[in-house]
Order: sequence, then C-alpha cells, then structure tokens
Amino acid sequence: MNADEIRRRFLECAKEHGHTVIPRAKLVPEDDQTTLFTGSGMQPLLKYLLGEPHPLGTRLADSQTCVRAQDIDEVGDNRHTTFFEMLGNWSLGDYFKRDQITWFFNFLVDEVGLDPHRLYVTCFAGDPENGIPRDDEAAQIWQELFQSKGIEAKLADIGSEAQGGQRGIKPGERIFFYDGSKNWWSRNGGPSTTPMGDPCGPDSEVFYAFEHVDHDPAYGDKCHPNCDCGHYMEIGNQVFTQYVRTPEGFKKLPKQNVDFGGGLERIAAAAIDSPDVFRTSLFMPIITKLEQLSGRKYDEEKQAMRVIADHLRAATFLAVDGVKPSNKQQGYVMRRLIRRAIRFALELGVEQNFMEEIVPVVAGIYRADFPEVEAGHDEVVAVLVKEEKAFRRTLVKGLREFDKMSADGLTGSEVFKLYDTYGFPIELSVEEATKRRLKIANTWQADYNELMSRQRQLSQAAGKKFQ
Repeated sequence: MNADEIRRRFLECAKEHGHTVIPRAKLVPEDDQTTLFTGSGMQPLLKYLLGEPHPLGTRLADSQTCVRAQDIDEVGDNRHTTFFEMLGNWSLGDYFKRDQITWFFNFLVDEVGLDPHRLYVTCFAGDPENGIPRDDEAAQIWQELFQSKGIEAKLADIGSEAQGGQRGIKPGERIFFYDGSKNWWSRNGGPSTTPMGDPCGPDSEVFYAFEHVDHDPAYGDKCHPNCDCGHYMEIGNQVFTQYVRTPEGFKKLPKQNVDFGGGLERIAAAAIDSPDVFRTSLFMPIITKLEQLSGRKYDEEKQAMRVIADHLRAATFLAVDGVKPSNKQQGYVMRRLIRRAIRFALELGVEQNFMEEIVPVVAGIYRADFPEVEAGHDEVVAVLVKEEKAFRRTLVKGLREFDKMSADGLTGSEVFKLYDTYGFPIELSVEEATKRRLKIANTWQADYNELMSRQRQLSQAAGKKFQ
C-alpha cells in the first residue's frame, strides 16, 4: 500500500465510522497569529476542541498538510521533514478511548497491513503530585487488542526518556508508561505547566519497530520506544482531552474529546518496512528526477537529495497557499527553504535552474488528492524560478568569497561582509562552515550583531541628514 492508497483508505474508513471529511487548511493560519504555519492537524480545529461547536458535527477527519520550520536544520536524516501530512480524526464530545484505539489498531493491521508484532504503544504514567491517575483505561484496551492477535502485551513503567535509555525493554513488554514530558497534551507542556482553564489529557502513541535497525548507543545504553536511534518510529498519537485544569486541581470534562494525528510519511515508511521516509511514494518521484538531472544516485547523495525533495515540496505548497519569498515571517522561511535546496543542488552538480523541472513532479504526486497544486502550476513555477535565478547569482559570488575567507576559520566580521556585500545569508554561512568542518569564532554572533547595529545607526543618521 503506497502513501496515496493509505491516505484515501484512511479517509474512507473515517467516513465508514461516521466522520465528515473536511478540506485541508492552508499552511498559513487564517485566525491564529501566534504561529507562522499550520504545524499539526489539530491546530485549525483548536477552538472546537476548546468547546465551540463545529458546523459539520462531532466526528471529523482530514489529511492536513503541515510545515514545522524548526525542523529545517534536522532535514537530511531518514525521517525528519519540514513539510508533512497529518492524517487526523476527531471526536468532539462523541466517542472516546475504546472506539479510537480499536479503530486505529484495526486500520494499521487490517487496512495498511502492518505486522502487529512490530507495534509498540506508550501511555501516560500519571502524575500523583497533581492528582492525575495512570491511564490504565487506554493500556487495558491496547492489551486486549494485542491479545486478540495472540501477542503478549506486558505493561512497563518507564518514566522519562532518560530512564527509558537506562532501563530498556524486557521480554514480553509491549505497552510503556511515560511521564508528562512524553504522554501528556496541553497547550503548554506537562501537567504542572498546563494553563489554568485549559482542556488537557493523556495521550497514547504508537510506534513501529524496524527490526533490521540496530540500536545506536549514542542515544542511550538501551533502546526503548521513545529512543531516537531509529529502531522505533512514532507513527501515530491519540490525545484524549478528558481534563480541565482548575484552581482546585484537574477535573474531568463533561465532554471528552479525541484528537488523533498520524504521520502519513511515517505510516507509508512502515508499510514498505523502511526507516527511510524518503523511499516512499511521496518522495521517490522527486528523487528520481534529481538523479536524472544530476547523474548521481540517491544511495550516494542521500543528504542532498533529501533536503531538496523536502524543501521543494514545502516551497511548492507554500506558493500554492499564497506565500512568496521575502525577508519577513513566512516569506523568510520559504526563501530559506528555496536557497538551501539550491545550495544542495549545486553540491549535486545541478548548476542550471531546475525548479521548473521539479514542480510538475510534485504536482503529479498530489494530482488526485490536492489538485490545487497542479491548478496553480504556472504561478508556483514563476515564484520559485524567480527566486532561484536571483539567488544563484548571489550564491556563486558568495561561495567564491567564502573560499577566500574561511581558510583559518570564520569570524563574525566575515559573516557580516558576506551578508552585507554579497547578499550571502547568515545561516548559509554558518551551515557552510559546519559542513566543511571549519572553526567558527566563539564570538561570531556578537561581532556580527555589533556590525549590523552599527550599520543601522549609520543608515538612520544618513536618512535624517537628507530629510
């Protein structure tokens, strides 16, 4: 089952369970000024999870495109992306834990075809200090489902992620209790930092085990579901909003909600038994095109091709949703995505403009389910190609000067000169130095800021002179 099939079957199953499928929200939030991008499936529905009635009822589902700009620097490994799809379903005071857990388990096993022996689950360990019990209800439901498949499902108390790295997993364990840092949802962290008056509750995360991936001791002595070594990959999270924080403590809500989010890229990776999400049908057409343009193979140039594929997916959808490259807010992030893609393309030997080659490929991937990408093809190409042409000139000049400056490391004044004289982005200078394993002066940021401040003062003084 490829990613398209998983997405469509998820939404079909949601309809069969009485959900109304709603269209994706744009990547730029329409009524939320606290964040630059739609970063989860839940975000556009927050006001309904907080109690406002939804016009389409109490059972909703969608596949929401998301951008998380904080993950830009992590793209390049086998699972981090800035742009992703979140399969979601919600119960607004309707069904609760048993229906949700059972449905998702059956979807993964019976529809996607995942081996239940390779599924592992985490639940909330409770918080005695705040009077919140362990989520034994969710754990028991999971136990019953695993046992129905003849799978032993012992419970294990873990606590924190660090404690998991020390303890590891014992034979027969399948369901793991973690503390509020891992298995509690609120708008501001764990139970103790949950805002007064806010709905909140435990969550239950589902992980898939890649048996051929060995544990990396760099992430802890022993492996466990929340380990970042790559043996386990989180593929879905079920939030059970059942409490509200009051001055008297955490009280049960009269109407309890379910907020489910499953990463489409990650479920698709599990379906092909690969820890590399870039081998799924959502990326491989782009990577195949990059192989054609560069004459190089993915297995030899994984980091570069992963960065380009991810960043151009994101930039394409941002352009579809009306964002244009600029030096402010969403436009700045989009510009950074495009420029990083161009820098890595140059590393592949792709020196010609290539955006217009990639956009049709992205449109083809999403033709059936997000036709707006293909419909906006000409405008998207125009936006991306304009930025590409302008930055390629900047990049060539900047790299030439970078080579001259960096022999003995990089200083703040050099970073400033690259930016001020050649238009070379500050983050690209730092990234380039890191990539080349060059020393960066400890004071580079402060030195850069001082020079930038001095320049602004001179500009202001000059402006006043000619008023």
